[in-house]
Amino acid sequence: MSLGTFDRTPPPFFRQGPSALTKLAFFSALALLLMVADTRFEFAKPLRAAVATALLPVQRTLAVPVGLWQGGADYLRGLNSALAGEKAAQAQLAAQAEKAARADRLERENQRLRALLELRPALQVRSQAAEVLYEAADPFSRKLFIDRGATQGVALGAPVLTPEGVLGQVTRVFPLSAQVTLLVDKDAAIPVLNARTQARSAAFGGSGGDAMELRYMAANADVQVGDALVTSGVDGVYPAGLPVAKVAAVERRAESGFARILLAPNAAADGVRHVLVLEPVGLQLPPREEPPPAPPEKPERPAPKGARR
Repeated sequence: MSLGTFDRTPPPFFRQGPSALTKLAFFSALALLLMVADTRFEFAKPLRAAVATALLPVQRTLAVPVGLWQGGADYLRGLNSALAGEKAAQAQLAAQAEKAARADRLERENQRLRALLELRPALQVRSQAAEVLYEAADPFSRKLFIDRGATQGVALGAPVLTPEGVLGQVTRVFPLSAQVTLLVDKDAAIPVLNARTQARSAAFGGSGGDAMELRYMAANADVQVGDALVTSGVDGVYPAGLPVAKVAAVERRAESGFARILLAPNAAADGVRHVLVLEPVGLQLPPREEPPPAPPEKPERPAPKGARR
């Protein structure tokens, strides 16, 4: 057999097609063409929707372990938070129970001492709940309107409270509503008592924002940041001991004889929906005695003629 009869070509399994570089260039151009055509004509949108619909059960199945892991972690965190909150609530409840028992004991002792000294009993302040209707549209004042008025027995000057403390005072009364001027209003003022030093003073509304000021205090006055201010009860309007504000900042200036004291009110007006309207204390106090009228002045007698002055 001659050598020319042998086939020198490689078998079909080892035959080589186009080169790798050619394939890369071809498929890159094809991919670019398909992306441009899909962006322009959106021919692959139904295909993508069908593939997404077909793969949705698979995705949800694969997401189940992840969801279980995250849900378990959230459950454990929530459980720990709930247990910590329960412990804090129990501790707060115990403290409040102890304060309530102490208050009851002090009230009984107060009643015995008043009876021993033959003093008149403490004033019982009447109150009623009210709902905030809206806030006044005046941008230069801080006033609210409530749904209780003269028909429900709301009196002019009645204190208005929230669970945090004194909110303001009724300044105008209508038949079915009333206007409440907040303590942060620029024209508002309230007599206060420093719970730490028992010093009396007057708190006024700030010039802007939700701050208050303690004015006419000497530069060397014993006032510290964090001091709690309560109503003094000497004005015949507010009952004594109601929380009003806390001292937020104290500025003592050498060139001025007064200190600039900024207060943070306990009761915030933002977001309040329900308030408590008290009866002014002055309505239960005996009427004030008017000073006796001054005697009329005697007219001066004219000097006789010829007399020297």
